Amino acid sequence: MLDDFLIRAALAGIGLALATGPLGSFVVWRRMAYFGDATSHAAILGVALALAGSLPIGAGTLLVALAMAGTVSTLAAKGWAMDTTLGVLAHGALAFGLVAISFVPQVRTDLSAYLFGDILAVSKGDLAFVWGGALLVLALIGWRWQPLLTATVNEDLAHASGLNPDRERLVLTLALAVVVAVALKVVGALLIAAMLIIPAAAARGLARSPEAMAGLAVAIGVLSSLAGLGLSLWQDTPAGPSIVTAAALIFAAAAVFGRMSRA
Repeated sequence: MLDDFLIRAALAGIGLALATGPLGSFVVWRRMAYFGDATSHAAILGVALALAGSLPIGAGTLLVALAMAGTVSTLAAKGWAMDTTLGVLAHGALAFGLVAISFVPQVRTDLSAYLFGDILAVSKGDLAFVWGGALLVLALIGWRWQPLLTATVNEDLAHASGLNPDRERLVLTLALAVVVAVALKVVGALLIAAMLIIPAAAARGLARSPEAMAGLAVAIGVLSSLAGLGLSLWQDTPAGPSIVTAAALIFAAAAVFGRMSRA
């Protein structure tokens, strides 16, 4: 029989994959990988604010991630150079968060759990938070799927169809903020972007339609979570990095298979 903590960890990984699969597909299509880094790094500042204000960690990270998402979306709409801006925001928010935690009185916390995740310590409350956030993201993307897809393919076509590309970008950034808050406990701030990008990138070379890519990205995310947990249990390796390692190996196998199938 599997222990309860392993079952909760597996369910948390599956819940995270449900959200990161379709959202990660849009991140890959729109080349927003660096934005995922910026939002996830800002989560550490949210941890510091939550500890200082005696708030739930999830609430603090969600608030800061939403603030970061809104800031980036506003700057992008005004034509700012996003590569440099995101670099400054990502590393600045991470540094502010690490410094801020050192000023919180009477707090002694292991930052590695927030940087790299601690999926094996997921509680029933954490599990409800993960699945609630994942279902919210799925509902949001499902509701806006066609407008998001149209704005991703061609902004001029979106304008011609009566859509507002800036609004669709904001929808994506808000969904990404929710995923960051949800994923912090599972894989940590430094590995969130990997779970958004790697499964979607692996699915891209195998799928024949956007919907198939999103579904396949979810399947790869689930497989990565379960394989990573198995590796962690077998070799006593850190669970979060093990999940990302499994995803990277699946990506490599998918790349080889895709190249062979096109040959």
